Amino acid sequence: MVESLPPLYALRAFEVAARSSSFTRAAEELSLTQSAISRHIRTLESQFGCRLFERHGPRLVLTEAGQRLARELKVGFRIIEDACLPLRASRGQLRLKAPSTLTMRWLLRALETLKGEQPELAVQLASVWMDFDHVDFYAEPYDCAILLGNGHFGAGVEACKLFDEWLIPIGPPQAAQGAPWPLERLRDAELIHPSADRRDWRRWLQAQALEDRALLEPLRLERGTVFDTLDQAISAAMAGHGLSIGDLHLVAQDIRGGRISLPFPSAVASGDGYYLVWLRDSPSQERIARLRDFLLSQVTDISDLGLHYRGPGSAMPPA
Repeated sequence: MVESLPPLYALRAFEVAARSSSFTRAAEELSLTQSAISRHIRTLESQFGCRLFERHGPRLVLTEAGQRLARELKVGFRIIEDACLPLRASRGQLRLKAPSTLTMRWLLRALETLKGEQPELAVQLASVWMDFDHVDFYAEPYDCAILLGNGHFGAGVEACKLFDEWLIPIGPPQAAQGAPWPLERLRDAELIHPSADRRDWRRWLQAQALEDRALLEPLRLERGTVFDTLDQAISAAMAGHGLSIGDLHLVAQDIRGGRISLPFPSAVASGDGYYLVWLRDSPSQERIARLRDFLLSQVTDISDLGLHYRGPGSAMPPA
């Protein structure tokens, strides 16, 4: 009976590719080459006698058979994961997923401090690019995650807010010379967008339009340079390539160090925040609680930056 089963590594390659809709991302997650993922998929298709994926231009789409197999394998691999979890938990290592910009701008520094203060609380970090932050604890090998969102992460998931997202335009040090910029200067400024949908500039501008709609209506957001991540956009702004939108908590140290300027001293709460999330019935509850308390102690204070704060439910960030 065992011999009739397809190779487990091929099934795992298919499950990851189906979940990510990408052979490239599956290869990165499994530390394989893209061609190896393709070979594993072909092995399964040959054994099953049917197609599992179809190409629609650049998009990779599951066939009906592929959808059925992916759905069942998701459950099956979660059962295997649960069987192994008690053994992994005994090693005392928390597996944490976090978005790449948060990792580079705050989390790595915090976890280095954790190593010095609580070396027995080992954290295995996976820094992952996510357009919209998401974790599936039933399919991904993590005990907890830090996600940007509105606090609602699905049934059975606990969440603790670490800090709110405060959006503010940022530029190189020379952009702060003289008085704060009037809003009309944005019409001629080179804009930098941290995401293709330009949502961060749009959120900030909507808050300014409450005071000066006539000035901002002609501003065209389709112009400017678009990046994949907030970290890339912050680096481009620091290097003098234009004005980006930054997350105040993630650039506070650069502001205080004079590496980033704030041409418009107005921060806008997006309504989202960074949350530590975990399954309510996680066997790692005690260690997750310790990590939560430590991360809360590492949140940067931004109340002393002398800015005007706007946002739902709060005129100022908590000190």
